[in-house]
Amino acid sequence: MLCFLQAVLGFDNLLYISIESQRAPVAHQKAVRFWGIIIAVALRVVLLFVMIRLIDSLAEPFWVFNQPGLIEGGVNFATCVFILGGVFIIYTAVKEISHMLSVQHLDSDLDHKSGKSAAKVVMLIVLMNLIFSFDSVLSALAITDVFPILATAIILSGLAMLVLADGVTRFLEKNRMYEVLGLFILLIVGVVLLGEAGVAASHAMHDDALALKFFGHEVVPMSKTTFYFSVVVLFVVEIIQSGYARKLDAERSSGSAH
Repeated sequence: MLCFLQAVLGFDNLLYISIESQRAPVAHQKAVRFWGIIIAVALRVVLLFVMIRLIDSLAEPFWVFNQPGLIEGGVNFATCVFILGGVFIIYTAVKEISHMLSVQHLDSDLDHKSGKSAAKVVMLIVLMNLIFSFDSVLSALAITDVFPILATAIILSGLAMLVLADGVTRFLEKNRMYEVLGLFILLIVGVVLLGEAGVAASHAMHDDALALKFFGHEVVPMSKTTFYFSVVVLFVVEIIQSGYARKLDAERSSGSAH
């Protein structure tokens, strides 16, 4: 059950790793994915150990807003992690989508992707892996708090990412329209994390009064079912659109030949 949970919640993480690794120099991209995942999995196990020991203190809100009609609710450690992670992911996705819209030539786009150092990309992959893993670790702790079992599931999910990362990256390189789709999925992930921030304190303390409210409206997180349904719809639309575009190109080529 834990391996399945890690696999489902790790989908967006794997997508981010595949996209971000392409920003490193071409010769180092495979090594960036390998070391980024290895270091991130090791730190995730450390994070798990720390959270098991400090779960109660991390759950306690360190600030409670009490301005009715303006802002209400509690803020704990998880709230801050989800807000920072959500904002960063949204910023990254919007920046890359904007670049794709402004690029003039494919070659210049490829040069741009090799503009970051390998060390910087590894650091970003590790950082975002920890942010993504925070939600999955909290979900795993709801199933069991036995450290060896949880650590084994995390290591197995890391091995699965190592096996799949290169294949996903090659697929995105050969089918670049799906990279745009991936960036929009990351954009949705950022919104999901911001929604999770609104209820992090209330869920941790089992107190609905700690849910964040702005101008009297409670922040409602997107359900995982809604998120994955949106992802499936985006993929279906992209597949249909790609097939239709190929059909039009074939008809145009046939018409010009005649």
